[in-house]
Amino acid sequence: MTGDPSKFSSLKLKHEGYVTYGDNKGNMLGCGNAGNYSSTTLIENLLLVEGLKHNLLSIS
Repeated sequence: MTGDPSKFSSLKLKHEGYVTYGDNKGNMLGCGNAGNYSSTTLIENLLLVEGLKHNLLSIS
């Protein structure tokens, strides 16, 4: 999740729902990809969240 739209290589704007992180909630503004398809650094399904001040990445 990020609050910075400049991080995206592709972005589809959606104003659907919200996400909860910690004790806070943020409106989901869109979903897309960050990085480059031809390189090894591509993050898919990255959420754009209104008001998020830090990037959050969960790896499982």
